[in-house]
Amino acid sequence: MKKIVLFYIEDCPYCLSARKAITELKTEYPPYSKLLIQRIDETVHPEIADQYDYYHVPTFFVDDKKIYECTPSDSYKTIKENVKKVLDAAL
Repeated sequence: MKKIVLFYIEDCPYCLSARKAITELKTEYPPYSKLLIQRIDETVHPEIADQYDYYHVPTFFVDDKKIYECTPSDSYKTIKENVKKVLDAAL
């Protein structure tokens, strides 16, 4: 399994949607539960966030490759579809 890094901000509504999608996907497909996601709050650890190339949160990297960066126009459906791609990439 590959390393997943998730950059987020605690009160970001898109980040909350991504967390909800992760929970749902782990329930729908139990092998996802084995994946470990390193969650980094960019407001708490800006020194780590500055080492990565992204603008919006949530943003997911798998083995240091950006797989999904949410945009303000993303719906919950879009977020969940992309989170699934992230989890699939890490399996």
